[in-house]
Amino acid sequence: HDIFFLSLYHMFFFVFSPKEKDKSIIQCLECCGKNLYIGTKDSTVQHLLLPSLTNEPQSPRDTREGRLRKLGSSHPVVQLRAIPIFNHLLVLWDRSVTALNMFSLEPIPALKKIQHVSLFELCDLTNQSEAVEMVTCSSRRKVIRIHIVGVDKWEVVKEITLPQDPVALAVDGGSLCVATSDRYLLCDLNTGNSNELFPHSHSRQHVVVTSVGRGEFLLNGPESLGLFVMKTGICQRPPLQWPQEVLAAGVCFPYILTLQPQVLSVYSMLDQQRKHTVSLSGAKGLLSTSDGVLVFTERDIFSLCLVPIEEQIQTLVGHERADEALLLLEGVQSHRPLDSHKELQKAITCLAGFVHFYQEGFSEAKDLFIKGELDPREIISLYPDVKSCLSADFQSHLDQVNKHRDLEVLWQEDRNTFYHYQAFLGDFLRGVRETQQDLRCRKEVDCALLWLYAEQDDTGNLLQLVTFPNECCLDQCVPVLQQHKRFFALGLLYQSHGEHSEALQTWVKIADGLLTDPTCSDVYEHIVSTLSQLINKDVVWAFADWVLRRNQETGVQIFTKWPPDNQFSTQDVLVLLEAYPQAMMLYLEFLIHDLHSKEERHHSHLALAYVTHTQQEEEEAKSNLTATREKLQQLLWDSAFYDISIIFVKSTSLHMEKAILLGKAGEHFQALQLLAHHERDPQAAEAYCDRFSQGQDPEYRQTLLSTLLKVYLNSEGLTSAAVDLLNNNPQVFATEKVVQVLPESWSVQLVSQFLVGSLRETFHQTRMRRLQKALAQAELFRHKVIWMQASKTAFKVHKGQVCKVCQKDLTEPQFICNLQGELIHTTCTAFSAL
Repeated sequence: HDIFFLSLYHMFFFVFSPKEKDKSIIQCLECCGKNLYIGTKDSTVQHLLLPSLTNEPQSPRDTREGRLRKLGSSHPVVQLRAIPIFNHLLVLWDRSVTALNMFSLEPIPALKKIQHVSLFELCDLTNQSEAVEMVTCSSRRKVIRIHIVGVDKWEVVKEITLPQDPVALAVDGGSLCVATSDRYLLCDLNTGNSNELFPHSHSRQHVVVTSVGRGEFLLNGPESLGLFVMKTGICQRPPLQWPQEVLAAGVCFPYILTLQPQVLSVYSMLDQQRKHTVSLSGAKGLLSTSDGVLVFTERDIFSLCLVPIEEQIQTLVGHERADEALLLLEGVQSHRPLDSHKELQKAITCLAGFVHFYQEGFSEAKDLFIKGELDPREIISLYPDVKSCLSADFQSHLDQVNKHRDLEVLWQEDRNTFYHYQAFLGDFLRGVRETQQDLRCRKEVDCALLWLYAEQDDTGNLLQLVTFPNECCLDQCVPVLQQHKRFFALGLLYQSHGEHSEALQTWVKIADGLLTDPTCSDVYEHIVSTLSQLINKDVVWAFADWVLRRNQETGVQIFTKWPPDNQFSTQDVLVLLEAYPQAMMLYLEFLIHDLHSKEERHHSHLALAYVTHTQQEEEEAKSNLTATREKLQQLLWDSAFYDISIIFVKSTSLHMEKAILLGKAGEHFQALQLLAHHERDPQAAEAYCDRFSQGQDPEYRQTLLSTLLKVYLNSEGLTSAAVDLLNNNPQVFATEKVVQVLPESWSVQLVSQFLVGSLRETFHQTRMRRLQKALAQAELFRHKVIWMQASKTAFKVHKGQVCKVCQKDLTEPQFICNLQGELIHTTCTAFSAL
């Protein structure tokens, strides 16, 4: 145990005469500030004055003797307790508690002895001003008494009965822990309630009851365990494993000191481990003070003072016990706040990280470095090849002892381990970028990451770094990417720094084969995507021709993918696209379908582009209906903004398109003739009629179909088409009109299907009208009945009763009653109103 947490000083040596060798033996101690009181075996109380409290070693000569008082001749002094607010010194001697003056050691006449006391203890003295509570154990009865002690009186205010005689006790606030002959008890001084904790073996071990503070007690439990028990009866700390022959225990936070016959042991309350031992021959007891612990033998008194926490921590760190140092720092902060706690915690955390770092505990090292807010440049400086990323004015603040493992030597001797260190560097720097601690050195962090990704051929992380905003220094990083042939990443780096022209030039060279980068699969698509999102339109114009020459269909996206509220000048784009017909057609579609342009020139221009492209497709593919022709027909049908006069369809095969244009101009007869004579498609002709009659009244459709019928009847070879038209639409044509225009050569059998269907439709419509009329009359009568029932009025018409208006007899069942209750013919209602 080469680390000391407490300093041992010899404070006092009890000088005695040969005659008093067996009598002048130290029995107990009490310390109050600089006043030390000794109780001896021969009934003597000795007052000592301690020197100023320092951390320097002190000799027995520094302690001065004060007054001495002899209480009697036969009984030893068992306990001493001081009450500094009253200047009282309470002495337990001869089973009585006596009050002395702390300085003169003279008895206080107003405070008479409390007799028959085996033990006593004072409650918390820190918050008392006018009175102090004292607990005494009766030597005759199984009770404890609570006394209120004042400057000139004391009195019993409460008694608590115990099941057995107490042998030891400790008080903390309003809680009392008592050890009886075979068990430990917890008592509440306010309510008087007591609870049993657990048994002990008094015959085999000393009873230890010590207040730890904050409502917690330390007890010598079974199986040689030091148990921490809260005033609630529960344990919140793991127990201490100590020897069976423990004589006494004291607290010097954060340590527990246990006294054995020849050894003083120091245990940590934070991790319950024994830290070191001190040899003390003949030790009898100890006393916890505000500054440490006093240990005494029969003749000597020793002081154990806590080594300053900062010094303990530094010593632990020096022995590479950083985790233990962190635990100590966190543990004492709640009891003894350190002004430099935060900075000290960061420093120790970082040092702990270095311990794990050099032991290849990389996960723990990373977490500790980030928690300790270590400057990332300190780690970068450990890697010889990455040092170039650091600025010239950076000065490392790490001790050279923390750099005892040269990574350059490691690279030469054990490359596999070095690769693990490289992987840690990347992992750590990535973690740092998510925190605030790299704000002052973001440039160095990003440069180091770029170098590392390029060196490790980590394409994914490299592209992610240079794609998003970064602080990479171009002067340092461009040569690195060029050296490793990461030209696509180089373009991304330029782009992330606003150098869009340089980025695009680099990618164009890759696309043209002037530069080779296997990490990029389709750089052309990326160029188009970039140009379609650039705010700088001048750069877009500079590369537009190159993009369109390579692929018109994809290249036009640099104009069509732009946000609607930030479009290019339409006229400028159209001028550029004159040399690229496919791109022109796609751009016009974008204007009409996406931007909902209603300009006539756009619609007309697109229609002409469709016509030209359709003619080319017909020449190449020889197909009847291509995709472009479908778009042309759809545009001609749907659009109302193109100029019919300028759309000239030269191709003799685009009959449907010509028919649509004629129909738009109102020339339905010519359009239907074109479809009937040239297209030779009856279904298309009927579809034409249906399309133009959408949204019109039924008579309009009947007119179009009648026109189509006339075209069929006036044309040779279209008899079957006329018959099919009649048979498919019997409900549309009027039978009498059709019969008049049919050729006389046609037989009834030829149009029998039409005639039957037409007559059926006529009869059906007639019957439906009658049925609707009957239903309407029934509905009217139903409403009249409801109205009569609602009026709750009965009318009786006598024979010979006449109408009030015309004075004629009421012979019809229908009549009207006016507001005066007079009956009137329904036909006379108008005259009644007059």
